[in-house]
Amino acid sequence: MQFIIYILVYPFIWVISKLPFPLLYLFSDFVCFLVYTIFGYRKKVVRENIALTLPHLSEIERLNIEKKFYHYMCDMFLEMMKTMSISQKEMEKRFVFTNLDLYLDLEKKGKSIALLCAHYASYEWAVSMNYHITFEGYGIYKKINNKYFDKLVKDIRSKFKATLLSTRETIPTIEKNNKTKHLGVYGFASDQSPRPKPLAYWRSFMGVHVPVYTGAERMAREFDIPVVFGKMNRIKRGYYEVEFKLLTDTPNQLPPNAITDTYTEWLESQIKEDPSQYFWTHKRFKHAKNS
Repeated sequence: MQFIIYILVYPFIWVISKLPFPLLYLFSDFVCFLVYTIFGYRKKVVRENIALTLPHLSEIERLNIEKKFYHYMCDMFLEMMKTMSISQKEMEKRFVFTNLDLYLDLEKKGKSIALLCAHYASYEWAVSMNYHITFEGYGIYKKINNKYFDKLVKDIRSKFKATLLSTRETIPTIEKNNKTKHLGVYGFASDQSPRPKPLAYWRSFMGVHVPVYTGAERMAREFDIPVVFGKMNRIKRGYYEVEFKLLTDTPNQLPPNAITDTYTEWLESQIKEDPSQYFWTHKRFKHAKNS
């Protein structure tokens, strides 16, 4: 059944990837009309998330953010399909790293690097960073249940010289690379909701008390590697920028949870600058508690 679904859907993805950008975004507008107006995909979740985290805004202001978000979300998913066929020249024009020197200076120190980002703007295009670096790029991702689509995603990333690691593969790979002195940059999107285990770290995120992921911090401390934050921003339709910010190059000199706290605070500031670019369909606050 997985293969049947794949062979039915793949031609559609391939055709989308071949569309010139003007047609791609025209189609995105149509998809948005279906997703938002006709089907109302996760509209209740999005509306509740925005109301919970931005209570100071009026209902009209929150509705405006909601509508913009759905347009940006549809653009992002079609841009993800476009990744199959986009040229390096076109990608470099549309996804720009404004201060790449900050990152490259860290490479010169001869240590692997942890790159923290979020589900914000066109985060899938961040894979193009591998055009500009010498370390091997790894992306931490959640494995897709359909093995054929999972392989497709990995094949697309390999076009950008990126290697995807499932959460289960991450630590063994880092340990192996550390032993063999193989240098890499490990990309973490650490803004989603972990399970509220007994030893989970809880803190405020967007004014809501929730559990937060600490895996990137634990890895940085264990292997003593620098941590960089990638702040993404949509400049205009189809064009994005990334600004690197050094979070720390001495992780073990910081108090416990300081890396996670700083990441969360920087992410909050990023979201507040333009809430419509954040990925509101995720049930990020499902484990929220009052304290």
